Amino acid sequence: MTTCNQLLCSHSIAGRLSKKLALFAAVVIGLVSGASWLSMAMMVKERNAQEQARSCDIVADILALEARNGGERAVLQRLNSDAPTRAKAHLQVLRADGSVLYADPMSDALHQSSHQRTQAFQISTPGVAGGMLQARYTMDFTRSAELGKRWALTLVAVSLAAGVVVALGAGWFVRRSLLPLGGLAAQTRAISPQHLHQRLALADPAEELLPWVTQFNALMDRLQRAYTQLEAFNADVAHELRTPLATLIGETEVALSRERSPEALRETLQSNLEEMQRLSALVNDMLFLSQADRGVTARRGAPVSLAALAAQVSEFHEATLEDAGLALRIDGDATLPVDEPLVKRALSNLLGNATRFATPGSTVVINIAPAADAEQVQLVVQNRGQAIAADHLPRLFDRFFRVDSARCCEDGQHHGLGLAIVAAIARMHAGRTVAESASGTTRVGFTLAA
Repeated sequence: MTTCNQLLCSHSIAGRLSKKLALFAAVVIGLVSGASWLSMAMMVKERNAQEQARSCDIVADILALEARNGGERAVLQRLNSDAPTRAKAHLQVLRADGSVLYADPMSDALHQSSHQRTQAFQISTPGVAGGMLQARYTMDFTRSAELGKRWALTLVAVSLAAGVVVALGAGWFVRRSLLPLGGLAAQTRAISPQHLHQRLALADPAEELLPWVTQFNALMDRLQRAYTQLEAFNADVAHELRTPLATLIGETEVALSRERSPEALRETLQSNLEEMQRLSALVNDMLFLSQADRGVTARRGAPVSLAALAAQVSEFHEATLEDAGLALRIDGDATLPVDEPLVKRALSNLLGNATRFATPGSTVVINIAPAADAEQVQLVVQNRGQAIAADHLPRLFDRFFRVDSARCCEDGQHHGLGLAIVAAIARMHAGRTVAESASGTTRVGFTLAA
């Protein structure tokens, strides 16, 4: 396979446009010139034909008059006297029996000319034997042909000159019109990780460039948000890992600082094991989210009842719900081919989240119903409790985001990735997240594409 050097394979838009415009202009002017030349040639040809016909009429009138007055002798005498006036023409007159009465001498120019036209006509001559003369009048139109050739050469020269002028003018105009692209390139070069807030702008907005500028700025908005989220994610990961690591290091250092009984060491190891399990869960969740971000899709199995999956998840949370003084109800059902472990994990995260924040004595509802989009099914966990602020709802599924960090993680087991995992599972099923909170009722869930 041949490789292409960037400098050798690149091309100038201005140069290409200039050449194409010049070629287009030359072709158009050439066609117009050709049409003009054809029109002129037809006009000249028609004028020559009219001139020849008029000459034939004059000859016929004169010879008819001479024949009436003096017969054949007068006709012949008049033909000889008028011969000098036909220097670039040739007249031949025949009697009624076909014999030659008169013929102009053929000039050298007429012999060599290829632009001749001959017209035959008859002359009524009562004073001549047979009462009729036949004539053949040949005219040379070399001058008209040369004029047409000069006109054609002039039109060709004008077409070529116009093409060159258009090429030069178009090149200048195109390069001037493309100057905003150079400005956009300079603005793009100025964007860096330290200046992600900068956006492209046109001093003189062009309709052709505005969609590109708008899409690029939208891309930069997404990139800035992703970069900001990545920085926040790195900081949150460091924070989440620092606490259990500090606990592990501290407890290990204390255990090693002096002699310990086997029971004390066992307690220390048990505590360290719990911290390492938290670290393992955090790392596993981060790996899962990383795979989801790379576009991994869910492995759908046979169609299953979503209500049955919800019932299985509720059994796992039965003790937690009972301790929190909450009741559980499942409303609706739908049968879809889904990745069962992932859907149950998402429902478990939603149910655990609702259990922590629901008002004791209330009922948590798992609602399964068609979404606004007829091709999707919505799974929502609804609970009664303190409403979530409207400005927090858009960030509810962000990684490590906690509405109330003082209340959400008292047991130290929740690191803020639960709803982010729910969002990832929704994306893996070509769905989206749902979050509503008003009048003491919070509804959080996701949709699944059918």
